[in-house]
Amino acid sequence: MMQRSKKVTLGVLLGALALPALAQQEGGDDASRWVSDDLTTYVRSGPTDGYRIVGSLTAGEPVEVLDTEGDYTEVRSESGDEVWVPSDQLQDTPSARVQLPALESRVEELSAELSGINDTWEGRINALSETLAVREQRIAELESRNQKLSSEAEQSRDTIRNLQARLETQEEDLLMRYFMYGGGVAGAGLLVGLIVPHLPRRRRKRDRWF
Repeated sequence: MMQRSKKVTLGVLLGALALPALAQQEGGDDASRWVSDDLTTYVRSGPTDGYRIVGSLTAGEPVEVLDTEGDYTEVRSESGDEVWVPSDQLQDTPSARVQLPALESRVEELSAELSGINDTWEGRINALSETLAVREQRIAELESRNQKLSSEAEQSRDTIRNLQARLETQEEDLLMRYFMYGGGVAGAGLLVGLIVPHLPRRRRKRDRWF
């Protein structure tokens, strides 16, 4: 409702701005005048206040200027009567009564245009909103996948660390076994070296010839 009110207000303002151009188009003939928006304009039979009043003209009624003398202007009304009317009670632009239908029509046109523009922008905004929602969903999916991959990578790193620790332990055990085996061989050799010299030697029998 508020948007509609704003549109109508803007239309009225634009219509008011277009009023001078409209008035110039309708008032292009220099002989055309309109009775001012006063309720009643009395007319006389001559160009001074001394002439008798012969009738009146309706506010906003268009007239044709025939002559001007002093403060009065001779005009021809729509009914064809030629009378004199005070010049200050004539105006160069159509009256509000004449302009109102044109302004109302202009307001409706501008309101329709604004409504179309509003619908177009709403459509664009909705499209952008949908695109943004899709992108946000895609970003959320990528973030979830990234977190999953990060978790898997961390698990892989833990597994590698455990395997490296086991490998280092096995290498230490193997090295210890090598040391023990080498020490055992060296000890056995040393023991043999100590025992062999103390073993009794067999004496050779000498062959004698008698």
